[in-house]
Amino acid sequence: MNFRNLISPLIIIRFFQIFLSCTAFSLVASVDAYHNQYGAWSMFTWILAFIMTILIVVLELTGFYSAIPISWEDFTSAFSMLASLMLFTTSIMYPSVFLHGGCSGHNCACRGAATAMSILCFFAYAIEVGLTRAKPGEISGFLSTVPGLLKVFETYVACIIFSLLPGIYPYPGLQWSVAVYSICFIITALIILLTIGRLLAMLPVNIEKVLIGFNILAVAMYLTVVVIWPLYFFKTAQRGSTWDNGVGITVLTCINFLVYVVDLAYSFRMVFFTVQA
Repeated sequence: MNFRNLISPLIIIRFFQIFLSCTAFSLVASVDAYHNQYGAWSMFTWILAFIMTILIVVLELTGFYSAIPISWEDFTSAFSMLASLMLFTTSIMYPSVFLHGGCSGHNCACRGAATAMSILCFFAYAIEVGLTRAKPGEISGFLSTVPGLLKVFETYVACIIFSLLPGIYPYPGLQWSVAVYSICFIITALIILLTIGRLLAMLPVNIEKVLIGFNILAVAMYLTVVVIWPLYFFKTAQRGSTWDNGVGITVLTCINFLVYVVDLAYSFRMVFFTVQA
């Protein structure tokens, strides 16, 4: 047991994460305020953060993480980024559903307190992302660099887009859009998994150049979807939940397009400027 790590800033932040996530789901469970898809997602987020962070802390304090055949730094960086995104979504979604229209009494107080704990937990994970992010010139895992963190962001946004898709695509333009979402998601997720599994560097190709090539392709494909999706979708969509989902998909498509552009810029800079310097 490495007790010196108990006073490190990273471990202290993780203890806060454990406390805040546990408090959030305990408060919601105590008043039984999670029985719909939004509440279930919120509970899943808090419980996942709680369990995974406990596991990470235990493995790091005991040193057993070194026996796991994965890139531990990449894994913890990817999880902290994913947890930040999930908690950010939950901290907006849960109060908008369960505190909508106002409420009072003990039940409402628990919901409000859980929301506050969720927001604080998001900041705790965001701080961890900042603490573990690779600095310029520092030798570190790929997923702790800005392009690596952006890939986690891209994957998460794509998952939200999939959850909003209507399932019926009468126009080729809509079919192309879904294909773009799927292709970019699969390749980006595969890059993350291969990095965590220490397999990316084993491929017989110049990985840096391949990643830049994929980013260029992703930017070009998403650019077409930014135009095509709203053009075809809103032709037949009617006002209501389907319309709202279409608006959400349009906004998220624009966000992911911009993220891929930033990812491309950072990757290009890292390969052609940082390495040469």
